[in-house]
Amino acid sequence: MELRIQEIKNKNIWENFLLNCEEKTFLISWNWGEFNKMMGNKIWRFGIFEKENLISVALVIKIGARRGTFLLVPHGPVIKERKSKKDEILKIFLEELVKTGKKEKVDFIRISSIWEINEENIKIFKDLGFREAPIHIHPEITWELDISFSEEELLAKMRKTTRYLIRKGEKDSLLKVYQTKDLKNLEIFNQLYIELAKKENFVPFPKKYLENEFLAFLSDNQISLFFSQYKDDILAGGMFIFWQKIGFYHHGASIKKYPSVPASYLLLWEAIKEAKKRGCEKFNFWGIAPIFDSKHPWAGLTLFKMGFGGQKKEYLKTQDFPLSKKYWLNYFIEKLRKIKRGF
Repeated sequence: MELRIQEIKNKNIWENFLLNCEEKTFLISWNWGEFNKMMGNKIWRFGIFEKENLISVALVIKIGARRGTFLLVPHGPVIKERKSKKDEILKIFLEELVKTGKKEKVDFIRISSIWEINEENIKIFKDLGFREAPIHIHPEITWELDISFSEEELLAKMRKTTRYLIRKGEKDSLLKVYQTKDLKNLEIFNQLYIELAKKENFVPFPKKYLENEFLAFLSDNQISLFFSQYKDDILAGGMFIFWQKIGFYHHGASIKKYPSVPASYLLLWEAIKEAKKRGCEKFNFWGIAPIFDSKHPWAGLTLFKMGFGGQKKEYLKTQDFPLSKKYWLNYFIEKLRKIKRGF
């Protein structure tokens, strides 16, 4: 099959192609590219064509860091037809990425794909010279729920404790969940987020990051903030993206001022109901820990997400393609950081 690659400059072409693809996340969306431009990152939107037929796309982001600059492909390349020759498509992409990488003087290429983890896909990357990355930037294991069922059916499929806590929250007249698209309310979420980061000892995204993400998706009405309020206190907040019939729980934070109040459970349930109202068929809870790893830093969060029902989706490990010797310095630093964080 004769393939050619070129940049795609038209938003409608990009989004309409993705509309017909089954495996995708908002990290490949047009607006995620716009967000990255707002963050000062250089981007490319590449498409592979078979004659005049677009069969695959990938967003490429240039990431600058002291320990090494690299080209990142988040959750791509996305391929329309499962029967397409993935090895040929990835080979064409890699050739373009190497050419772009050398021109931009980057040290390596990093692909965080959403290809299923299996022997065939591992071999495709390995045969092209990729190696497993020391860390992952985007989730390699996610939890996804089919929300095409009725609300009662969804509740029935949940863990008993989760269903009980949602019902408890609905009956509590002092607990309210509200949705907002007002940028001013982002500061409320940011304060919750910073407090959680201090408690759980992780580095939070900067406020500017959250603000730009919110603005990038707001123009197409694809994002909302949700808050759980008990009496006069905000106990939980979340940033949710609604894109191409999928709802995404991208950022969340909560405090335990009232441990017996199921603020986070009711908040997430209201977000799922909003996704249904918007015509979404799936709800993606974003990253989870390996399910049987009780010592993982995300173990508690994973149990919380799984309680709503759904299934695990595991992607290929993040793949690196070195372009300079500086890559190896980056490799060992990231390896040490991963061990230190307990992942």
